[in-house]
Amino acid sequence: MQDTETRLVAGLWQVVAAHGWAGLSMRRVAAASGVAPAEIRRRCPTPHHLLLLHGRLVDQAVLEGVVPDAPDDNTPRDRVFDVMMRRIDALQPHRAGILRFMDDLRGDPLLALALLAALPGSMAWMLEAAGLGAGGIAGLARAKGLTAVWLAVLRAWAGDESADLGPTMAALDRALDRAERLARALRLEPGETARG
Repeated sequence: MQDTETRLVAGLWQVVAAHGWAGLSMRRVAAASGVAPAEIRRRCPTPHHLLLLHGRLVDQAVLEGVVPDAPDDNTPRDRVFDVMMRRIDALQPHRAGILRFMDDLRGDPLLALALLAALPGSMAWMLEAAGLGAGGIAGLARAKGLTAVWLAVLRAWAGDESADLGPTMAALDRALDRAERLARALRLEPGETARG
């Protein structure tokens, strides 16, 4: 049986897919998720908290695929590519709701800004998952750069209806190329990684 948080996130995106962000209500999330309203109130008192929960579960899904101190001959770029695609994989089950939300978000700039402000924190964890440093000024700059990569990949994913996500992967490659060129120009290339 799915845990409560997973059910809440699934319910969130089912409701958004059917009714849009403006049609989201906790009553509808309760019906879709099978989670009692009192429990939803305890865990996620506002719709924004549901979005933050989703972000945290996506981060966790990626991080749970990381084996600490595992030998890895892949390059830092390869590891970042893998982490970003695992992040896309975590979105796939909720694709319909997320795509409708992305459309609705264009009409809510304040919510868009609030979500954008939370992204670098997630991207810092993605850097950690890839075995790259996320600390200090350089780490902050890398996290902001990876945020730009993620936004480019999301745009590609939104229009990608292929089974193998080839266009999304191609967009990720291009975005990483741009990020690497900028990192070299700013001397932000990763040095020693967390994996050795």
